[in-house]
Amino acid sequence: MNKAEKNIVWHSMNITRDDREKSLKQTGLLLWFTGLSGSGKSTIGSAVEQRLYDLGKATYLLDGDNVRHGLNKDLSFSEEDRKENIRRIGEVANLFVDSGLIIIGSFISPYIEGRDQIRKLLGNRFIEIYVDCSLETCEQRDPKGLYSKARNGEIKQFTGIDSEYEVPVNPEIVVKSDEMTVEECVDRIIKYIDGKVF
Repeated sequence: MNKAEKNIVWHSMNITRDDREKSLKQTGLLLWFTGLSGSGKSTIGSAVEQRLYDLGKATYLLDGDNVRHGLNKDLSFSEEDRKENIRRIGEVANLFVDSGLIIIGSFISPYIEGRDQIRKLLGNRFIEIYVDCSLETCEQRDPKGLYSKARNGEIKQFTGIDSEYEVPVNPEIVVKSDEMTVEECVDRIIKYIDGKVF
C-alpha cells in the first residue's frame, strides 16, 4: 500500500446496486468478448447489444479501439501496458456493472491472467465469451490491414503473429465465428444469459 492509499476511504452510498437493478428490471453483467483481431468480437458484440436494446435492456458497449482513444491513450502495446489496459477496463466495467447495466466488452485481452483478474473482481457477473476463429480466417478478413502490416514487420508484438494469444481455458460461451453466422452467435449468447438478466 502506498502513502496515498492510506488516506483513501471507501464511501458507502444510499442507493445500492440492488436498488439500481430493481429500477432497471435487470441484472448488471459484463459480457467479455475475447479473441484474435478480426475474429468478429466487435461485430458480434454490437449485434448482442442491439438485440438486448431491442428487448428493452440498458446496455453499454466498451470497445478496445474506442477506449484507447481516451482513457488508455497513454498506453503502448507492450506486454506491461496491455496488462494495464485490461486492468483499467476491468475497473471501469465493474463500475458500470455496479450501476446495473449490461456491459459488452470487446477486447483481444490476450492474457489469461488479465481476464482472470476481472473475473475475480466481478465474480459471477463476468461472462467470458471466446470468439474462436482461425488465424487464417482472421488474416483473410484483416478489416484494419493490421495482419498485413505485422507480416511486413511494420507492427511489432502483434497478437497471433509475434505475440501470444492465450486461449480461454473454461469460458462460459464459445462461438466459432468462422463457422457460425453473426445471428447464430447472438442467439447462443442470448440463450445463455436468458434467466440471468431477464
